[in-house]
Amino acid sequence: MSAASRAKRVDPSVEVIVLERGEAVSIGACGFPYYLDGTVAQPSELAVYSAESLRRQRGILVRTGITVRQIRHPRRELVLSGGETLAYDRLVIATGARPDCSVFGQKPPLNAFTLHSLADAVRLREFIERERPSRAVVIGAGYIGLEVADVLARRGLEVTVFEKSHYVLGREDAELTRAVAAELGALGVRLKLGNPVKQISSDQVEDTRCDFIVAAAGVLPNVELAVEAGVLTGTTGAIAVDEHMETNLAGVYAAGDCAEAWHVVTGRPCYIPLGTTANRMGRIAGACAAGLRESFKGVVGTSIVRIGRLGFAMTGLSTADARRAGFDPVSVVISAPDRPKYFQGRETTVMLAADRLSRRLLGGWVCGSSEVAGRIDTLAAALTGRMCVEELEQLDLAYTPPFAPAADPLLVAARRLAKLLN
Repeated sequence: MSAASRAKRVDPSVEVIVLERGEAVSIGACGFPYYLDGTVAQPSELAVYSAESLRRQRGILVRTGITVRQIRHPRRELVLSGGETLAYDRLVIATGARPDCSVFGQKPPLNAFTLHSLADAVRLREFIERERPSRAVVIGAGYIGLEVADVLARRGLEVTVFEKSHYVLGREDAELTRAVAAELGALGVRLKLGNPVKQISSDQVEDTRCDFIVAAAGVLPNVELAVEAGVLTGTTGAIAVDEHMETNLAGVYAAGDCAEAWHVVTGRPCYIPLGTTANRMGRIAGACAAGLRESFKGVVGTSIVRIGRLGFAMTGLSTADARRAGFDPVSVVISAPDRPKYFQGRETTVMLAADRLSRRLLGGWVCGSSEVAGRIDTLAAALTGRMCVEELEQLDLAYTPPFAPAADPLLVAARRLAKLLN
């Protein structure tokens, strides 16, 4: 929808048609976990726009319940369900991704759920309210898995999380994993790391009994339709695009969770399926499809999640990722108060990594109870600007006792890292 809206703004005379297989459009998917715990009362609150409002307010024709069967690019036409054909001049592929449910095999148990669509969220909440379960298993310790574990524990359920790797949030970082595990433990959530799930029944996962299962083991890009049309995928398995979001087929663009992005730190393609990334990619694709020549400047992989009392945010590379990318990373982990003690300041933990030779910042994470988003956004901006440690250390950050200390935890970490590099 960001591609469609931007194309219409760039050239109001362009006819913009959106084809959607489901019935809902422009949904705030990141709110799904908070619909489960009742913070979001009604599913309608997660709908940003309806098909009718997009037609009336923006002049965009949205056709729901439509499946595209084939892309015939040499003829610039689509074959839709029912045999209908639809001509186009420019095409934006935004087919997104689907949950990886391979853990369930050919036949998922009836009490198995995902949390990828609004219908998924409604079905799971209805099950919880109808059946009053007491035990849940979550498969996957990524963003969705841990958010679901958090909200289920808040509802009073006994929750166990299985994760096949030895780390959480898709980041190979032992310190971050320990911090997350401690907060999950305080919620009463059991975290089983290094536990790939091989045995599932309707009432048991491995050796853990449960009333229902939530699969949150990652997503797979929906590229099949594009590949059949001759669109190439990249090293990540998602659709390969250039800086204008154009594929190898002239006039065909791709954006969102089906497409690769460019990583600012590594300078290489990456697959980071996040809503913020998808929105930015869509805007560029829509603008270029409407005739402009804008460029997507890449991502650093910034994300944030709430677990228990704390926010956990990360951006850029872990030291392990940095080493694999050819850097020589040096890192520090510090804890410092987020406000003066006389304003009930609490500890914030910051991890920073930089390259030993160039001193360029490579990534980091922040954990705390306040201002976590602001600090990680500052670091994301520093990574995007390719700043070195000393440049971060010299940033003129705000200070007033009710909101921030004189020595911000981010700057404390930068000073410590600069001293270590020296």
